[in-house]
Amino acid sequence: MLILVRSIAFNVAFYLNTAFWLVVALPTFFMPFWAIVEIARIWGRVNLVLLRVICGIKVEIRGRDKIPPGPLLVASKHQSAWETFALITLFPNPVFILKRELQWIPIFGWLTIKGRMVPVDRGRGAAALRAMAERARHELAQNRQLIIFPEGTRRAAGAEPRYKYGVAHVYATAGVPCLPIALNSGLFWPRRTFRRYPGTVIVDICDVIPPGLEQQAFFEKLQTEIETATARLIEEGRREMGTVSG
Repeated sequence: MLILVRSIAFNVAFYLNTAFWLVVALPTFFMPFWAIVEIARIWGRVNLVLLRVICGIKVEIRGRDKIPPGPLLVASKHQSAWETFALITLFPNPVFILKRELQWIPIFGWLTIKGRMVPVDRGRGAAALRAMAERARHELAQNRQLIIFPEGTRRAAGAEPRYKYGVAHVYATAGVPCLPIALNSGLFWPRRTFRRYPGTVIVDICDVIPPGLEQQAFFEKLQTEIETATARLIEEGRREMGTVSG
């Protein structure tokens, strides 16, 4: 019952916080793009505070010192909505690859356009992939950190991975290092439910993969790095949840 009450309270606070920052962000339509990026970073930090205070969900970042300066391809595990706001707090100039449909949402979608997020039209197949890669390369040339979810959508914690080859194509055309990120957020913020469970979301920043690898070799290395670390974090998180419930 306590988890249910806390979850409802957090969801109300989350949407109120989001609405507040959407209103605050309106003047950024007349400002440089970095203004909306900075507001998004503040929004993300406030959400993390709300999670800790209301739901008892803490965060542990491992390997922060592995983040190199400059342009970067960030390939992250995607288990929850949590990483859509939490990861932007880790980088100075983040940009997401996102579904084009999200940019049709009033205000929110328009702000993603202002922030120069990289859209992908999944219905266009190979043409969409080429357009995405070209746009990604342009943003990286502006010294940005491009965040991509290689599986394309959220996967439950412990579910069989389904990586898409698009990340390898972006890596090959971008010519920048790739930073793999593993996490266990899906244990505490599961997809398709409003319940939030107390515990510690662990983010493990893995070793940088340098540019220049052959695409297939990169693709296999990336998946191995992320999945090996993620399996370890899920096991660690489940032990914590068992200790808390016990």
